[in-house]
Amino acid sequence: MTTTAIRFGRDIPDERELRLCGDISGGKRTIELGISRELNSIAMAHAGAKAIAIDPNPEAIGYVRAAATKDDVSVECHTGDLADLGFATSASVSLVVANHTLVDVDDLSRLLRQVHRVLKASHPFVISAPHPFAGVHTTDQFGSKVHPYGTVGRTIGDWFVHLGRANFRVDQILELGVTDISPVPTTLVLRARKEGD
Repeated sequence: MTTTAIRFGRDIPDERELRLCGDISGGKRTIELGISRELNSIAMAHAGAKAIAIDPNPEAIGYVRAAATKDDVSVECHTGDLADLGFATSASVSLVVANHTLVDVDDLSRLLRQVHRVLKASHPFVISAPHPFAGVHTTDQFGSKVHPYGTVGRTIGDWFVHLGRANFRVDQILELGVTDISPVPTTLVLRARKEGD
């Protein structure tokens, strides 16, 4: 079996502990927006959801299909841009999860509009991303290098602005991954709920 709990990153507590996604059993429609190494669409299917996965990489989609067959679950797979959610009707999805897959999205506003369109009112969009503090201080072959905050990835403020403009309300923010090795969080997890119709 691949996984039975939605995960938000390596060495990060999973859905069993964080409880961000809500009940997706009973065939509720869910989308994994970009295939992460955790294969969350498989975990969604194990939880009883009608799981859907979309990714622009055909090899990633092939990997999900093979994992679903191995785990004897069904995942509807689509190859395409993450914002191409035309396969889902408006207000038909109970959960969207993007696990470290939005980092390189150029037109985030377009993607957020599409996620807003397909989600049911008040339902969650859960995003995990590298924490913006994690990219501030790095070590390369020449020693220590400091990047000004906001020059590596989106800041926490950027996420709030983009989500607010797309009519999402962030109701949970988690800064995870602090360890003895990493004194700053490595992972930012946001739960945003769709507002309006």
